[in-house]
Amino acid sequence: MKLHIIARGKMGRCPEAEIIARYQKRIGWPIEITELPDVGGKPPPVASETRIVALDETGEQMGSAEFAQLLSIWRDESIREVRFLVGAADGLTNDERQSAHRLIAFGRATWPHMLVRAMLVEQLYRATSIIAGHPYHREG
Repeated sequence: MKLHIIARGKMGRCPEAEIIARYQKRIGWPIEITELPDVGGKPPPVASETRIVALDETGEQMGSAEFAQLLSIWRDESIREVRFLVGAADGLTNDERQSAHRLIAFGRATWPHMLVRAMLVEQLYRATSIIAGHPYHREG
């Protein structure tokens, strides 16, 4: 199953880009990051076997094990791609939120969109590690 992050705004050279690159290399599943302009721009077409997850402060708060379980279920259901929508500084549009199968949040706080990308890639690595039975994740 392909993991695909669709993010608004250009990452450029910043500390978050280094974190993203580090975790992206570790993920054993196919992963792609598509950057769109802050406003406008069209994401690649969506196939019917795609699930869309929007990162939004109003979304459901999931633990890492729950997140891994969701990805595992979708993988077992033969979902070909999971897209993760990350908005720019002003967040996602209503259309982007409504297109999502799930809204999830990294807590109730508002996070800078570049940091959200880094947190998402780390959580994707953590989830795929949990699914693979790798000891990276430790429950408490």
